[in-house]
Amino acid sequence: QVQLVESGGGLVQTGGSLRLSCAASGIIFSNYAMGWYRQAPGKQRELVATITSVETTNYASSVKGRFTISRDNAKKTVYLQMNSLKPEDAAVYYCNAYLASIMRTYNYWGQGTQVTVSS
Repeated sequence: QVQLVESGGGLVQTGGSLRLSCAASGIIFSNYAMGWYRQAPGKQRELVATITSVETTNYASSVKGRFTISRDNAKKTVYLQMNSLKPEDAAVYYCNAYLASIMRTYNYWGQGTQVTVSS
């Protein structure tokens, strides 16, 4: 059974920092591209950052230079370091694991962790 368990969300003041973690189980973690997405109330889920199995990273323009995604394959964990947080960063943050093979794609989501940024 695949599980992605996020942690590290919470309440932070504008300009503060948080570090999100996502621990994976039930998958060969090192094979998967991992990502962080977020969804604010009344808005669609949007990509925040991704990291491939060879650690190529990609960021939404709104977080570039402030957020850093990283992974630890030994711990089967992906991280999102969020600095200089703004009120518009407030959302539920979701962890994603993705793998495309010849036969099928594998796409898994965590339950999400709430990030609240006070102004």
